[in-house]
Amino acid sequence: MKALVFAAGLGERMRPLTDHTPKPLIEAGGKPLIVWHLEKLAALGVQEVVVNTSWLADHFPLTLGDGARWGLRIHYLYEGDTPLETGGGMLNARPLLGEAPFLLVNGDIWTDFDFAGLPREPRGLAHLVMVDPPGYATHGDFALDAEGHVRHDGARRLTYAGIGLYRPALLDDWAQHVDEHAGVVADGKPRFRLAPLLRAHMDSNLITGQHHDGRWTDVGTPRRLAELETALR
Repeated sequence: MKALVFAAGLGERMRPLTDHTPKPLIEAGGKPLIVWHLEKLAALGVQEVVVNTSWLADHFPLTLGDGARWGLRIHYLYEGDTPLETGGGMLNARPLLGEAPFLLVNGDIWTDFDFAGLPREPRGLAHLVMVDPPGYATHGDFALDAEGHVRHDGARRLTYAGIGLYRPALLDDWAQHVDEHAGVVADGKPRFRLAPLLRAHMDSNLITGQHHDGRWTDVGTPRRLAELETALR
C-alpha cells in the first residue's frame, strides 16, 4: 500500500511559526508532526509515501531526506505556489499513487490512532476516520450510521480526522461534483475540495467510516500546538 500525506497548506493561522517552517514540519513532542505519521506508516508496512508540497517546499527534503531512515521511499510533489486544496491535491498525486487503495493522512494533525486499525481496503470508494467534534468546531462534518456508512447528516455528527483509505476511482467523476467556481491555479491544475466528492457518493453507501474516541488534534493555531506540547510532556 502507498500513502499520501497532505502537506501543501500555507499555515496562515500558525504565523509567525510558519513564516520559516511549513506547518507539518513544526515540532511537537520532540519531532515534526509529519514524522509521527511517517513512523506509523512504516510500522504498518507502507513503503512509498507521496508528500504534496507548496509553501516552503524545499524544507521537506532537507528535513526528511528520501525517507530511508524509516524504511520508506518519499516522493515529493510540488503543487505550485497556490495549494490545490484536498481534492485537487489528491488528483495531482494520482499518477504517483497508482490504482490500488491508498492511505491518506493530513500532515498537520496529531493523533494516537493506530493506522493498523483501518480495514485492508475500503468497502466502497473511501473509508474515513471520524472523531468527536473539537471545542473550536462543534458542528462536525458528517454523521456515521449504525452500519458504518458516512452520511450527510444525522443525530450524532462527527468530525473527519484527516485520515482515511481511498480508492483512486473516487476521482473518476470529480468534475461532475465540483462547484464551477472552484477555480484553477495559474498553471491550469484543478483546485477543489474533496468533501463534495465524498458527499456525492454517500447516498450510494460508497463512503464508510469508523469512530476514533482517542486523542486527536488539528494543530491549526499556536495555542493548539502549545496545548499538544503540554499534553505530550
